[in-house]
Amino acid sequence: MKSNSKLLVKKLLCGALVVLSVPVSALDKPKTMEDMWQIIQAQQKQIDDMKANMGADTSKVTVAHIESPENKAPASNTSSSETNDATSNVKNLERKTDILSQEVEKLRTNLVIPEEAQYKSAYGLGPAASKVYGAGKGLSIGGYGEGNYSAKVGDKGSSNDSANMERMVLYAGYKFTDKILFNSELEFERGTTGEGSENKGEVSVEFASLDFFMASKANARAGLVLMPMGFINRIHEPVFYFGNHRPEVEQRIIPSTWREMGAGLFGAITPSLTYTAYVVNGLDASKFTSDGIKEGRGSGSNAKAENFGYVARLDYDPAVLPGVTVGGSAYVGNSGQNQIFAGQKVNAFTQLYEAHVQWKYRSLEFRTLGSWGFINDAGTLSAANGTTIGSQNYGWYSEAGYDVLPMFWENTTQYLAPFFRYERLNTMSKAPAGYVVDLTKDWEIFQVGLQYKPIPNVVIKADYRNYVAKQGLLPDDFNLGFGFIF
Repeated sequence: MKSNSKLLVKKLLCGALVVLSVPVSALDKPKTMEDMWQIIQAQQKQIDDMKANMGADTSKVTVAHIESPENKAPASNTSSSETNDATSNVKNLERKTDILSQEVEKLRTNLVIPEEAQYKSAYGLGPAASKVYGAGKGLSIGGYGEGNYSAKVGDKGSSNDSANMERMVLYAGYKFTDKILFNSELEFERGTTGEGSENKGEVSVEFASLDFFMASKANARAGLVLMPMGFINRIHEPVFYFGNHRPEVEQRIIPSTWREMGAGLFGAITPSLTYTAYVVNGLDASKFTSDGIKEGRGSGSNAKAENFGYVARLDYDPAVLPGVTVGGSAYVGNSGQNQIFAGQKVNAFTQLYEAHVQWKYRSLEFRTLGSWGFINDAGTLSAANGTTIGSQNYGWYSEAGYDVLPMFWENTTQYLAPFFRYERLNTMSKAPAGYVVDLTKDWEIFQVGLQYKPIPNVVIKADYRNYVAKQGLLPDDFNLGFGFIF
């Protein structure tokens, strides 16, 4: 019994010491700080059980020796020695546990756990805007910025060349629970608020919404939401599109950045088929112009809501064609907002549709998008607004880029891609009866450029755009710039 008890005590002590001495790198990395604290609690319970077992075993050893007459003298010395050793080892274990607990508690008080950032798009948002979805709990911070120099070509004698801190954006999200989170984007444009002048700069809330996760097929979102149309309106972080400026089609036909107050559902019908659908405040037709519907956006700033708009989007990523995405979206809704136009109250029913294809294969990136818009009662709106508003408009573009660095430097993380983009758009492809089409609104744009990313988070850009209008002259421009996400 004596030898068996000693052996058991030694095994228990060795086991405890091994548990406490395992390096952190050898353990599974906890996902959250709460996971780390649960591990410590489990280890403490294990040590308490060990101490209880050691106490019982040393007691048995003492009793056994006292009951054996021939071993009475040595039993006292042996039991005393073993008890002292056990006590010393228990104190040592307690000291190690205290140290480990203190270190974990220090980590618990930190703002964040240091981690390797992994940028991945979630629920249609940009990768930096999606950081909160990967957080365990609590606050998440991200953002992006971009600046550029633009020089007009063939515009001698003008003063239109400019250097611009185009945007500085902060994403702030908070994960209340695994089922409820808040996400937002606060944007500073052109380096200043411009003392109230939008052309000089402004501060805007680009989106601010609450997400409620119920099931993979149906989750809810409410707040100031980004309209799920096109490529750029939802994913407009500078490292993820070609050129210093967003495609004109996705600024003039699809009025990016387009956001409205609303609520709706999003989710995955199948792993390859996702959807988003919202009910939002309608557009304001009193602000439509010959350049389209852009000025009619409410943007969450005392937006008129006598009429509502309805928008929906589908995207399909076929498993048999990795890297390919096909999809489309539609917006419909009255824009009259119960207002009087040229003595009449009209619905100004507005429609906008778009379809898109994206293909990413190894070093190749290809995109194409087309959009078509229709505005009812355009003649009445034109008479009231003092400008010809097209009853129809359209735009499309195709672009391709190719990362050439892997051809010369295998497994490099840097990126260097020449690209080409062609755009065709017309904000007044059809005029209402009694009005004439403005041919200066019918454009072609040829663009070539170069994108360099020394690391995936940072991009340096150069591009040249050649404008061709059906009527009138538009100066070409040369652009240099940079962008980053974090």
